[in-house]
Amino acid sequence: MSVWLSETELRRTRPAERCEPSPIPVQVVSNGEYMPPPQSEGQRRVARELADLADRYGRRLGMDRRRFLKTSCGMAAAFLAMNRVYGALFDVGVAEAAEPEVAAARAAALREQPIIDVQLHFVREDYDWQGILELGEWAKQWNPVLAREGVSIRRYQFENFLKEVFLDSDTDIGLVSAAPSDDPSHSIVGNADLARARTIVNAIAGSRRMLAHGVIAPGQPGWLEEMDRCLAEARPDSWKGYTVGDPLAPSKYPWRMDDEKLVYPAYEKMVKSGVRTLCVHKGLLPADYESSVEHWRHAKVDDVGRAAKDWPQLTFVIYHAGLKPFLTPPDESLAQFEQTGRMDWVTDLAEIPAKYGVTNVYGELGTSFATSAVTHPRHAAALLGTLIRGMGAERVLWGTDSVWYGSPQWQIEAFRRLEIPADMQKQHGFTPLGAVDGPTRHAILASNAAKLYGLDLATIRTAARSDRLAELRREYAASGAERSNLAYGFVRATS
Repeated sequence: MSVWLSETELRRTRPAERCEPSPIPVQVVSNGEYMPPPQSEGQRRVARELADLADRYGRRLGMDRRRFLKTSCGMAAAFLAMNRVYGALFDVGVAEAAEPEVAAARAAALREQPIIDVQLHFVREDYDWQGILELGEWAKQWNPVLAREGVSIRRYQFENFLKEVFLDSDTDIGLVSAAPSDDPSHSIVGNADLARARTIVNAIAGSRRMLAHGVIAPGQPGWLEEMDRCLAEARPDSWKGYTVGDPLAPSKYPWRMDDEKLVYPAYEKMVKSGVRTLCVHKGLLPADYESSVEHWRHAKVDDVGRAAKDWPQLTFVIYHAGLKPFLTPPDESLAQFEQTGRMDWVTDLAEIPAKYGVTNVYGELGTSFATSAVTHPRHAAALLGTLIRGMGAERVLWGTDSVWYGSPQWQIEAFRRLEIPADMQKQHGFTPLGAVDGPTRHAILASNAAKLYGLDLATIRTAARSDRLAELRREYAASGAERSNLAYGFVRATS
C-alpha cells in the first residue's frame, strides 16, 4: 500500500523490541509499512495501571515486574488494567492476577479449545531486499544488538515464527500467507517457500498443523502460468491476493475482484482445480490514504459483492474485514461509529450478503482486531458486532497477522475475554459474544475455518494433545521457558 518509512519518519520512531515487554501491546506497532500513531492517553493510562498491578501482585509472589508480566497472572493483570481504563469489557477477575493457581486453572480449562489462525506471516531466510535492510541500519542507533551483530530480520524468520505461534500460544493450526511484489526479488515469501514451510511443520508434528496460501498477482506478466505452477508443485490450501497490487511500494498492477477480463479467468482455474477459496487483502489504509496511497480505491470492498454473486462456486475471504481507518485515532474512529452506526468499509462488507443474496463471503480479523483491542476495546467490540450482525458468526474467521505483533496469545486472550457492552448491544442490535467456550467464539476461533479447509476438529484436538509439536510445547513449558512478550517493528517515539 505505501512505501517503507522515510528517514524523517524513522527518526520519530523506535524499535518495538525496546519497549518494556507487556503481555498486551500498549501502543500500535508498525512493521515498517506505515507510520505508527502516537500512544494515546488511554494507552498511557493502561501502561501505568499495569505497572502498578504488576508491582503489587508481583511483589507478593516474589517476582519483579518483568518476570511477573510473563506469567498467566501478568496476562490477567493486563486485562484488569484495560478494564480500569476503558470500563468492564473484558471478563477477568482479581484472583487471576493475584493467585497463580486460579490463572493456571483457567488456562487448563481452555486447553481443549481449538484455535485455527488463518493469517500468519514469516519472511524467507535469504530475504535481503535493501529496502528492509535500510530499516535495520536506521534501527542500529536504537538497538545496540544490531550495531554489534549486524542487521538481521531473524525476529520475522521461520525459527522464531514457530516458537511464537506453536510454543508461546494456544494456536493449533496456522495458515501461512504472503504478499505479491512488482519486483520478485522483494517478495517476502514465495509460493514454494510457503509450501516448504507447511511441509516442515507438518513433518515435525506428524500431523496437519499448517496450511499454506498460493499468492496470485493479477496483471503481472505470466501470473496465470504461475498459478498453474503453484497448483502443480505447491498445491495450496487457498489463494491470497492484494487488489492494491504490491502492498509495500507503488504498484503497476492494481486490480478489482469483479474485473471480468483480467480476473475471471483465474476464478475459472480455481473452480477447476478444486482450490476454491480466495483470501483478499482489503482496507488497512493510513489516515492520509487519499494522498499517500495511489491505488487506495482498490482497497475498498465495492468489488466484492458482484464477484461473489458471479462465482457462487468460490469462497471469498476478505482479510482485515476491510477496515479502512487503520491509523485513525481510536477515539475519533469509535465516535464515528457511535454517531453513525457504521464503520468505514466493515459495514459495507457486512451488508454484502443481504444486498447481493450471497453466502460465500467471509470477514477475517487479522490486524483489525489487534489494533482495535489495544487502542480502544469498544472499537473492537463494534467491529465484531458489525460483522456478526451482517454476516453471521458462521462467516467470521480468526486471524492475527502474527508474527508482526509477536506471539498471538495476547490476541487470543483478548478475544476470549471481550464482550460487546450492553448499551452497544441495545443500540445497534448486536448479539453478545457469550461464554468463552460458547458457540459464537467456537465458530470464530475454529469451526468456521475447519469447515472451509476440510479439517476435523476432533482430529485437531487429538493432535494438539499428542503429536510431536505438543510434546515440544510440554518440554518447552517444563524447561521454564516463557513468552517474550515482545512485538517486532516500530512504535512512535515519545519525543
